[in-house]
Amino acid sequence: MLEDKNPQKTSLSELGEFGLINHITQFFSVKNTSTTYAIGDDAAVISNTDETLVTTDLLIEGVHFDLSYMPLKHLGYKAVMVNLSDVYAMNGKATQITVSIAVSNRFPLEAIEELYAGIQLACDTYEVDLVGGDTTSSTKGILISVTAIGTAKKDDIVYRHGAKATDLIVVTGDLGAAYLGLQVLEREKQVFKVDPNNQPDLDSYTYLIERQLKPEARKDLAGWLKELEVNPTSMIDISDGLSSEIMHICSQSKVGCKLYEEKLPLDPQVISTCEEFELDSTMVALSGGEDYEILFTVPIADFEKIKGNPNFSIIGHITEENQGLNLVTRAGQEIELKAQGWNPLKGE
Repeated sequence: MLEDKNPQKTSLSELGEFGLINHITQFFSVKNTSTTYAIGDDAAVISNTDETLVTTDLLIEGVHFDLSYMPLKHLGYKAVMVNLSDVYAMNGKATQITVSIAVSNRFPLEAIEELYAGIQLACDTYEVDLVGGDTTSSTKGILISVTAIGTAKKDDIVYRHGAKATDLIVVTGDLGAAYLGLQVLEREKQVFKVDPNNQPDLDSYTYLIERQLKPEARKDLAGWLKELEVNPTSMIDISDGLSSEIMHICSQSKVGCKLYEEKLPLDPQVISTCEEFELDSTMVALSGGEDYEILFTVPIADFEKIKGNPNFSIIGHITEENQGLNLVTRAGQEIELKAQGWNPLKGE
C-alpha cells in the first residue's frame, strides 16, 4: 500500500515539544485581518465584529482513518475539511483553526511534516489561519483534534431548526462517492494482505477515492446563495449520511419530509461501482456519509432561482410533522426513512 519514500527518520524527542511546534508551523502565514496574533504566546488573539462560530472534531487512528491507505498529507488536509464544512454549514466564513495532535513514538519527524503539509495546503487553499494547538505523546497511534473558528453576520447564520412545511430540500454536489471510495480501499487492503506484491488498479475509481481521501468543503456555497438572493431556512453538512442529516433538520424543526429516490444526485462512478459491489445505490446515497456536501432547505417561492442550477439538486420537500419522514421510491411507493449512517459511539 503506502511506501516509505523518505528513509530519513528523525525522532520527535530530538526536537522537544516547543522545537517541534516551531518546526512544523514555521511556514504558515496569516491571511485574515481578524487574526491579531496567531502562534507564539499563551493564546491567540482574534478580533471579530460579527458573530463567532466555533466547531471541533477529534479523529482517531483505527476509528476514523486507516494509515495503511490514508497518506498523512491527505489526513492533515481532511482533518481540516471536516471542521471547515461545519462552519460553511452555518452559512459562515471560516477564518482560523487550531490543531492538536497526540502521536506515538513510531512516528518520526518526517511523518509529522507530511501531516502538517496537508494542514498547510488546506489553510492556503481555504484562506484560514493556524493560530494554535498542542502536541503530546500517545501510547498508541495518532489522534488529531481540529477546532475551526469562523464568522457570520447575525442575520446570515442558518441553523438546523428553521425548516417549514412546503420548503424545498436541496443538496449540493453528489452523494455516496466517499463511502464507495472507502469500500474500494478496504477491498484492496485485504487483497494486499494476501498478496503484498499485488499492485491495485484503481484507475476506474479515481473520483471515489479522491472523495474519501481528499474531500473538499463547500466554501463556495455562501457566495452562490448570495448571488441567487436565496436565504435558506435550515442547513447541515452531510458527514454522517443524508438520511441522518435530514432527520436532524426535521427533528430540530419539528417537521416531516419527503425525499424522492429518482432525484438523488449520483455520479456515474457511484452507479457502476454499486453494481460491481452489489450495493443499492439509493442506500449508499442515503447512508454512506463523509460526502461533506451541504443539505439545506429553501422556501418554495425560491424554486425558480434554484431549479436548473448545476450546483444544486432539489431532492424533496418538507411536510408537516405528523406526515413523518419518507422516501418516495421510483415506483411511487413511500417508505419510512431510517438513520443508518455513521454512528461514532456504535460499538461494532
